[in-house]
Amino acid sequence: MSADDIRDIRGPKPYLPPWLIPAIAGLVLLLALAAFAVWRWTRRRRPARTLQPFEIALQRLEELRPLMHPASVREFSIAISDVVRRYIEEAFKVIATQRTTEEFLRDLLASAHPSLAPHRQLLAEFLNRCDLAKFAGVSFSQQDLESLHQSARSFVLSTSEPPVAAEVRSGP
Repeated sequence: MSADDIRDIRGPKPYLPPWLIPAIAGLVLLLALAAFAVWRWTRRRRPARTLQPFEIALQRLEELRPLMHPASVREFSIAISDVVRRYIEEAFKVIATQRTTEEFLRDLLASAHPSLAPHRQLLAEFLNRCDLAKFAGVSFSQQDLESLHQSARSFVLSTSEPPVAAEVRSGP
């Protein structure tokens, strides 16, 4: 053997486990699918629909049902009156919560609001009945409370619909 025949030791040969390349490819594919799914989900997502004032009022009225028993007439009357007054403020932009019933009804008669005009009598009766329970301590039966709740509900429903005259004018 000659001196030129001797070679130096080589470093170790690189060795990749046979599962590493398919695992990396699978991970890249999984990340790509996840990114695509997130992209599709964000495109499909619609903004939440905001509730109309009458829908909010109807929900609040339903939430008051547990108070509908003769032992809590005052609390029920305060709460149901507040729901109707807040609905009027939000839907018709009329100040209703910071006034007495007499002030509110007087200003309502003077304002001639077209959507509220046909319902003034129903609203006056409703608010006066609530005032009797709130301030005079009058007690109501279960049937009276149901009637009070139903009149609030029918007021909200009937004022939530657009007036017929406005629909006729907006036609062809």
